[in-house]
Amino acid sequence: MSPMAFHSSILHISTRGENDVHDLTDRVQEILHRSKIKSGLVTVFVPGSTAGITTIEFESGAVNDLKKAIDRIVPATLQYAHDAAWGDGNGYAHVRAALLGPSLSIPVADGTMQLGTWQQIVLIDFDNRPRERSIIVQVLGDS
Repeated sequence: MSPMAFHSSILHISTRGENDVHDLTDRVQEILHRSKIKSGLVTVFVPGSTAGITTIEFESGAVNDLKKAIDRIVPATLQYAHDAAWGDGNGYAHVRAALLGPSLSIPVADGTMQLGTWQQIVLIDFDNRPRERSIIVQVLGDS
């Protein structure tokens, strides 16, 4: 039995903040392809506490629906204790990111992520300002 293979890469994304959504799917698939891993798991992780990773059908209607739902669930207009403590006005961004989560794991079979037909991997930046995000993509499995 051969040892597990491991590959790690970092994606760099410039965001606008305020529910800015970016499709990462093709870039993650390219990292998987370069890894030469055929069976295993891809993990996508965003460091920081004001952005999250999830899946959605990346088309304008679904993306806008998601943005509106996030605004309803965690309104930016409420008072947040974080803002009182730090004065940076992004308490809502921290709560949104905590609810969504910073990572996603996707099974890999035959060198392909096992995503649904209309399922894309997305980064959502909730912060109240533009950011430079680094997304860690790690692939673990058999070649």
